[in-house]
Amino acid sequence: MKLQMQRIMLYLFLGITFGFNQTSEINLEGKFLPVSKQSGFKMDGYYVWCGSMIKVDSRYHLFASRWPKLNKFPVDYFTMSEIVRAESDSPLGPFEFKEVIIGERNSSYWDSNMAHNPTIQKIGNEYVLFYIGRDFTTMRSNTNKLVRRIGYATAKSIYGPWHRSNKPVIDAESNNPAVLVDGGKVRLIYRNEQLRTYIAEADNFRGPYKTVNDNVWPECKIEDFYLYKSFNKVHMICEDNVGGITGHVRWGAHLFSENGLDNWKKYDPVIEYDHDIVYDDGDTLHCVRRERPQLLIQDRKITHLITAVFDGTNSWCQPVQLSKPIELK
Repeated sequence: MKLQMQRIMLYLFLGITFGFNQTSEINLEGKFLPVSKQSGFKMDGYYVWCGSMIKVDSRYHLFASRWPKLNKFPVDYFTMSEIVRAESDSPLGPFEFKEVIIGERNSSYWDSNMAHNPTIQKIGNEYVLFYIGRDFTTMRSNTNKLVRRIGYATAKSIYGPWHRSNKPVIDAESNNPAVLVDGGKVRLIYRNEQLRTYIAEADNFRGPYKTVNDNVWPECKIEDFYLYKSFNKVHMICEDNVGGITGHVRWGAHLFSENGLDNWKKYDPVIEYDHDIVYDDGDTLHCVRRERPQLLIQDRKITHLITAVFDGTNSWCQPVQLSKPIELK
């Protein structure tokens, strides 16, 4: 009995000392299963980007950006992108286009010209879609470029109708929104045109938002964020834009913070994904670009990573499945 108690005490000591939450336990790299070439969400005649997925009942709903495939990727998204919803009975797809959720509207609105970067959340009894938009006339300061701003749309049902915010919640050049509901706060992370990263908080997803960190990762440029919480820490998956974190340009990086506001640190291991996707026929896609990481979390378990990919000719949203779900604590 004494020996058993000693072993229990040793186990507890090791758990406290090393945290029970070894960072590698929630690292994704190298844990993906091969996928079918028929999986994902593709549309003939369109570039498809920015996939964000949610399961409702037995169906998987993917919100993505698309714009006509008229010119070189990705220039036309600045003025022609719209947000669509697609469905599948599998998180891997193939996904079927269902409807345009956020398209062009009256020029008096902040998102009248284009919409991009969707991320879907269930907050309370509402589905909330955050995204960026531009109107036809509002320019960035001292430039000839239209300003991008963050707002949202809501619906009681995943099938709509969707009600778009009349005004943006971030009324300045902003991009790549990600949202985390943490206790009584809603945390919004985004970046500006120089890829400087900000965190803002609000008591309600509708705002108003107050900036709580105006330079999340000063060491180098990051973008394309996704936030989640586990082991009382806030985790961020992001794109390492210049390779300053992972050593590889645009690979997926994993950062974490004790409070989700400041003092962000690298995870160990820090790489979440590279630019290769393995197919179930033995082929490997070496992506020219692989961006906008989003997770599918079901019953507090990470089951899939969704990224936008570009192969040099076509772009689409590609989910990949983890070989074993990662449980969040």
